[in-house]
Amino acid sequence: MLQPFTCIRLGLCVLGLLGAAAVCYAAELDVQASKVVDHLHVLASFSDDTFPAVTRILFTPMDMEARAYVKSLMTEVGLEIREDAMGNIYGKWQGSDAGLGSVLTGSHCDAIPLAGMYDGTLGVIGALEALAALKRAGFRPRRSLEVVMFTSEEPTRFKLSCVGSRAMAGALAADTLDVKLDENGTSFLEAANAVGYGGASHQAILDSTRTPKGSVDFFVELHIEQGPLLEQVRAMPLLRLSMQCLCSGLGVRNACCDS
Repeated sequence: MLQPFTCIRLGLCVLGLLGAAAVCYAAELDVQASKVVDHLHVLASFSDDTFPAVTRILFTPMDMEARAYVKSLMTEVGLEIREDAMGNIYGKWQGSDAGLGSVLTGSHCDAIPLAGMYDGTLGVIGALEALAALKRAGFRPRRSLEVVMFTSEEPTRFKLSCVGSRAMAGALAADTLDVKLDENGTSFLEAANAVGYGGASHQAILDSTRTPKGSVDFFVELHIEQGPLLEQVRAMPLLRLSMQCLCSGLGVRNACCDS
């Protein structure tokens, strides 16, 4: 099994190849692994449980602090930030050919109760370091490169997983969201509106979140599934660099490389 930062380097090559029809060699890139670990530790501090466990529920104060931190890192890398009504956060490095679809990469930062510090977050922080390393190397992409932080990947609050990515792919119906309430009887719409996202209705949110056809050509995700219980039983964390099922919904090229 590849080590996490070997996979980050592999991911950099994938992004480089897809982004500009130019070969990118991992050995020539300055991937600052220690910085990635530092950022992951900061993210882990935004938690309702004590380290090493991480609990970060959608649209709670800890989630909003984590979102603000991720946006600050996107700014440091020099990306253009936008957020959609669902709460997905994007950081874009504009390519030279506006007629080409983007290379999209990222994952999520919400965390189920007692999760680990790498689950989802490595896919976001690693992607930001990937783009930062490409910039330090003087890389100039033809395709735009975008980092996404998906909203509500975990089902903890509303018992519905992958909400942000489903909405992007047009694979989520308003009537599904309409009946989902958290333990306090709060709807997704109410929770989203309370923190500055949302809209007039669930349908309005979905309509504005759908990714336009042709705007994304490739999606790459670096993902680790792990947590304290897995570590206690010495289970090997699952490490994957893959094209997820989101690809089919976005209409992008579907390929897979698992390690």
